[in-house]
Amino acid sequence: MLLQGKVAVVTGGTRGIGFAVVKKFLENGAKVALLGSRQETVDKALQKIKEEDANAEVVGYWPNLMNAGEVEEVFTKVKDMYGSLDILVNNAGVSARDSFYEYKPEDFEKVIDLNVNSVFICAQAAAKIMKEQGGGVILNTSSMVSIYGQPAGVGYPASKFAVNGLTKSLARELGKDQIRVNAVAPGVTRTDMVAALPEEMVKRLTATIPLGRVGEPEDVANAFVFLASDMASYVTGEILSVDGAAMT
Repeated sequence: MLLQGKVAVVTGGTRGIGFAVVKKFLENGAKVALLGSRQETVDKALQKIKEEDANAEVVGYWPNLMNAGEVEEVFTKVKDMYGSLDILVNNAGVSARDSFYEYKPEDFEKVIDLNVNSVFICAQAAAKIMKEQGGGVILNTSSMVSIYGQPAGVGYPASKFAVNGLTKSLARELGKDQIRVNAVAPGVTRTDMVAALPEEMVKRLTATIPLGRVGEPEDVANAFVFLASDMASYVTGEILSVDGAAMT
């Protein structure tokens, strides 16, 4: 029970890596608020969790993560309900693989809005609460492409480079308030994003992974549990790769 008594908010928590993080946090004793983009997806995720564990201390919300007022309202609700807000996982994100020559500026902005601006807004709202209570943990989902880039869809790696910059800079700025900030950079992981890729592309990607397999959401979730726990109490400003030593 590495997170016993902790209260966490997980954005993008209705599926894939985010849903795996929610489940791992609950298994380790945390109370969790999972956030999604729509009430339907949030309700479906909550139902699935409750079917497996009727006693799970989990709630769900669907604020617009680019709206600071809505985010602050939800985070305050979580704090008032459970007494604190100890952990924020900024996991909500969107990808794209458009050719640069055909990439529409408005599509680029959509990626930056959710992958970068929402991280800023959520981190700021959480940090204000964490500072008042004497500390906390902010964790961001980065990506292996934040290190290597990718051959198409430049908005996604650009956004994850920005996430790394936010992570390292906030770690330095918020350390004095006992707020640790780290990121996890998954490699090729069995999520909806990967499921949408052509099978031939997945095979080519797997061939670059020394461990010889695609990562599972649980592999990534375990890294989040470690970084959120007191086992990582002297770890901040790190980008933890969970990619099987893959290289693109």
